[in-house]
Amino acid sequence: MVIAVDFDGTIVEHKYPKIGRPVPFAIDALKQLINEGHRLILWTVREGELLQEAIDYCEKAGVHFYAHNSNFPEEERQNSSRKISADLFIDDRNFGGLPDWGEIYQAIHNNRSHNLSFKSSSEMDLELKEKNEGFWGKLFK
Repeated sequence: MVIAVDFDGTIVEHKYPKIGRPVPFAIDALKQLINEGHRLILWTVREGELLQEAIDYCEKAGVHFYAHNSNFPEEERQNSSRKISADLFIDDRNFGGLPDWGEIYQAIHNNRSHNLSFKSSSEMDLELKEKNEGFWGKLFK
């Protein structure tokens, strides 16, 4: 399969334009998908130097993408659509959020990527509440 993978919030925690901490098991899952013959495209809002930082981060970790923000390495970005042609998109902004990387890998490996389970609305509400509660709210729980 051709799989388009976002960077910020998906491979690393969302700290754009900085590079956040690694998302657990993302790099390992991506390496395994490449080893199994899947073609991965880094599909990110990053451009220029920020894109190169993301590419370098992944390559240093052992993940070598087939292409970056394009369908194939030789594609001229100026003359092509921003739309990527992929069988699957992995992004933290997916409907329902980003499943655990172990679940993502198993779903793709077992050819059931269309059956990924997502966070329940109560889980998302709890995450949003914790995110918005701030330092003092967490301190005085």
